[in-house]
Amino acid sequence: MAEVVLSEVGKDYSGSIRAVDRFSLHIADGEFVVLVGPSGCGKSTTLRMIAGLDEVSRGTISIGGRIVNDVHPKDRDIAMVFQNYALYPHMTVYRNMAFALRLRGEPKAEIDRKVREAAAILGIEGLLDRKPQHLSGGQRQRVAVGRAIVRQPKAFLFDEPLSNLDARLRVEMRAELKALHQRLRTTTVYVTHDQEEAMTLGERVVVMCAGVVQQVGEPLEVYRRPANRFVAGFLGMPPMNFIDVEVVRADGRLWVQRDGVFRWPMPADMAHVDRIEGRSLVLGLRPESLSMCDPPGSSTSLRLENLEVRVVEPLGDRVDLFLAAADGTRLVARVDAVEGFSPGRRVALGVDPARLHFFESGDFGNLLRG
Repeated sequence: MAEVVLSEVGKDYSGSIRAVDRFSLHIADGEFVVLVGPSGCGKSTTLRMIAGLDEVSRGTISIGGRIVNDVHPKDRDIAMVFQNYALYPHMTVYRNMAFALRLRGEPKAEIDRKVREAAAILGIEGLLDRKPQHLSGGQRQRVAVGRAIVRQPKAFLFDEPLSNLDARLRVEMRAELKALHQRLRTTTVYVTHDQEEAMTLGERVVVMCAGVVQQVGEPLEVYRRPANRFVAGFLGMPPMNFIDVEVVRADGRLWVQRDGVFRWPMPADMAHVDRIEGRSLVLGLRPESLSMCDPPGSSTSLRLENLEVRVVEPLGDRVDLFLAAADGTRLVARVDAVEGFSPGRRVALGVDPARLHFFESGDFGNLLRG
């Protein structure tokens, strides 16, 4: 095992296309870090630079204290698992897993021990004599992971390894990968576009957009206190609701309002924000921070009144309500499932004051409070 350190790493294509810009990250020995972001954000390019499959345009990458910018991929002592499994179709599972060890010239007895140990860890002992075409997608993925395990590398690199699996199998494999890491404690860098996968697997997540790191932190920290509006909208399903609001002074105090929709007292901890009065901000509300206000006369401190239900999505014990305010503002609320939700119904929602997020204007507006 080894730490992986990226310092001001950048990658340009054709001289002018900047895929990754000033990426810096210290991945501790034995840590599981997930790079997450939309397609084209630079996460896979970053992984390929760590692996040595793409050259670094700027900055340095070190693995185990050794700068590897000019080191051939096979000499970096890392193992990579790809989205498409990359198994040799003419070889059995046993031979696929043993292939890299044979290239190293390891003794047959040692190869056999490592392959069978890895197969036992992954529960594929009974598949060793089969060829890839006789395996399910989940079994092929286990073989690809097993081929990485037998090498006992300094680091594992995973490039969207679960994206070809069906939903149920993805959930099962997530749990298996997490248990595997807890057992082996090998430094792991994992790339995905699936924010749920990132939240459940990573000890830390790195949120990227347009080649730039937007935030690094523990999953719940990033979810609860996103650095900017992009991170807030990317992590969470359904995504965070965003409402353009104004800060006004009336009756000797500050209020946050959306004309025709609501006027709420400005939280006391926003008073420190420089020149807050008169500013246009973006209010962020997580769908799960909203709750039903019944009966209409209940005393919830912050309320959204007269919302029209447009779409109802049942989720078992919860339901997602797609709503519209009088001025056309759209919202999504995730609330307890009860009878009577139907398109056209008017509802009132309560808002948890402690879970209000305020951002500066713009798609990447910084968090002011959350």
